[in-house]
Amino acid sequence: MEDTLLWILGVLLLLFSTLDVWYYIRAVVVVVRAWFLSPVFDITGEQTAGGRVLLHDVDLCHMNNARYLRECDFARLSLYTRNGVFKALRALGATMVVGASTIRYRRPLCVGEAFELRSRIITWDDKSFYLEQRFVSCKDGMVSGVMFCKQNVLRSSPDKILQYLCKRKVEVPEFPEDLQHWINFISASSKALRGESQLDNKKKE
Repeated sequence: MEDTLLWILGVLLLLFSTLDVWYYIRAVVVVVRAWFLSPVFDITGEQTAGGRVLLHDVDLCHMNNARYLRECDFARLSLYTRNGVFKALRALGATMVVGASTIRYRRPLCVGEAFELRSRIITWDDKSFYLEQRFVSCKDGMVSGVMFCKQNVLRSSPDKILQYLCKRKVEVPEFPEDLQHWINFISASSKALRGESQLDNKKKE
């Protein structure tokens, strides 16, 4: 009995020291919970998730910068479960990865403060979905932070996903001006990095 208990404790210690176990546990809980919530049939419909700043989220009494990104991860899992995107990805043998993200911090969320995380797909192109995620303080309704996320679709396309879900061709929404500026920045950065890579290759030759 003691040997079994020690073996279990050893396995748990190994897991918690090598993996972010709590991240995976919460991800499973988020997806399961989303299955029991009402579906979001509008692909661009906004989904709201509630949260509160806990002690393990903070540094200097406000939410750590990295925690915002972590909360956005979980909110996207819930959104894609409820709007059917995950279902379409499985059916099409596709997957998605984050291609780029940027976040603007407008006002700190302090320890104990409740907030809403509002997520929505703004638009898409041939390869990616573009999302906006807002942290809204429940105290006064101020947007404390706003994030843009470019979600790249691999082995399929946003258009195929939407046709699978809607059984028809879906018109692409217009790109807001601020989002277009961000996309232009990404394109310029990629172009500059490709240029640097070419220079490095020439130097090696």
